[in-house]
Amino acid sequence: MPIDIKITTEILLKGAAFFALFDLIYVPLLMWRLRVESFARMKWPLAVASGLVWWSIWGWAIGNFWETVYRYVFPAWPQTFIPLIAVVVAPLVALGLWSLTRRVPGNPILIFCLLGGALGSLTHVWAVYRGIVSRPPMLQGASPVAAVVIAFFEYMFYYCVILTLAGLVAWVQEQLKGERP
Repeated sequence: MPIDIKITTEILLKGAAFFALFDLIYVPLLMWRLRVESFARMKWPLAVASGLVWWSIWGWAIGNFWETVYRYVFPAWPQTFIPLIAVVVAPLVALGLWSLTRRVPGNPILIFCLLGGALGSLTHVWAVYRGIVSRPPMLQGASPVAAVVIAFFEYMFYYCVILTLAGLVAWVQEQLKGERP
């Protein structure tokens, strides 16, 4: 990616609209395909899938955007360790979201995705506080609100992917046990 690229408020809002549209399709598909009973048994597959997805995301992000974005937000020492930290922290977060989801009335698939989106907004509020839209030249001048809004829909998408992977693992486990798909 060229170093002189500029991420504007408009780009962030278009990204939010793209992720929102994708979520509007993806979440109902997951609600249709994943059984509520299966979600209740997806505790460990969700933890593993979350670790793999977030390790991949952070490995890619740090590998491609350390110099242009993340070095302005994080101290230098964790650069190598952030993907590894994600492998430990993300499963714990997924277990927390899974546990919280099971205590809230409603469709657990929808709730899990919405909680993932809310978590994304919270992490980006922290990132805005740390200077994500004011320090990196690539993002200077972009709206902090747009950075938080895109995070909601972006993280919903990530948690859909996590649910998909966990659902595949749970489905394979059910097949091996001879349970109904």
